[in-house]
Amino acid sequence: MPHSFDAVLLLSFGGPEQPDDVVPFLRNVTRGRNIPEARLAQVAKQYELFGGRSPINDQCRSMMTALSEELEDRGVPLPLYWGNRNWHPYLSDTLAEMHADGVTNALVYVTSIFGSYSGCRQYQEEMEAARALLPGAPELHKLRLFYNHPGFIAAQAAQLDDAIGSSGLVDPDDRDPGGTSPTVVLFCAHSLPTSQAAHCQYEAQLADAAALVMDHSQLAGRPGVRHEIVYQSRSGPPSMPWLEPDINDRLEELAAGDTSQRVIVVPIGFVSDNAEVMFDLDVQATATAERLGLPFLRVPTVGTHPRFVAGIADLIDERLDSRRPRLALGSDPAWPDICPAGHCLSPTPQTGHRPR
Repeated sequence: MPHSFDAVLLLSFGGPEQPDDVVPFLRNVTRGRNIPEARLAQVAKQYELFGGRSPINDQCRSMMTALSEELEDRGVPLPLYWGNRNWHPYLSDTLAEMHADGVTNALVYVTSIFGSYSGCRQYQEEMEAARALLPGAPELHKLRLFYNHPGFIAAQAAQLDDAIGSSGLVDPDDRDPGGTSPTVVLFCAHSLPTSQAAHCQYEAQLADAAALVMDHSQLAGRPGVRHEIVYQSRSGPPSMPWLEPDINDRLEELAAGDTSQRVIVVPIGFVSDNAEVMFDLDVQATATAERLGLPFLRVPTVGTHPRFVAGIADLIDERLDSRRPRLALGSDPAWPDICPAGHCLSPTPQTGHRPR
């Protein structure tokens, strides 16, 4: 059904902004999961490495500024709002603000790229729950998944190329397979319980996005370069199977085969360099690579790269005007605005938490 949209809501995970916020934030995230206080204390120590503060909220503020400027340049005068699932500004508070401002139909950019329960359906559920608490709450219409949108792919490929160029790890002009060490690009994403992964297209979407980024980077067609999918941030009991391989396990395997090969890690499963990315990759995986003697490069996420910001604006434009093309790369069509029935179910609740 056509709608006249009058606002855009950026909806994110949220994160603590000071040390006193950390444990209350973790309790919010793990509410109802019977996570022991000792486990929360253990995770809280990870935040101490970053001053007891997650960078995710500042990254949302930067995205709000960049997207607002992009929409203004396009002549799209929609006000932007920001709400979180697990910390201030809470979604419920933002909805109240939007209602007071007279907003009736808002488009929602969720800071999650791929389809999964925690990355898609759970956001939908929490939007519905927040609306139920507020009589006359604005209607909320989530933007589609964008794992194959050219804005996301181009931005991640540019981040990969820029990181390679500034590091000197790979000579962009050296295309001689006999004169270089082999290079493996590890595209890293948050692991999921396999019972959840069975009810979504998470793995297939990751594979498509990784292949597209490689095709659009300077590494395309280079001999001696290959790419793989790895995972990070596994939590929960050891008896629960999760998607593998873990990035640290894969680094061990790579080093056992050849310590001369270069490793480039692309955190493709995240839109910003949050505390989870920083701890799992910049602390743990980096330490693993150093211990093993593997040359190692970590590529930034898309963040507020201009091509990514323009891509989110494209998603807004296509909802404002159905005549606009629904852009997508690769063999998959653009994801539908409303996910298929039964998509992203959660038969097994996710347990534990890693920092955001």
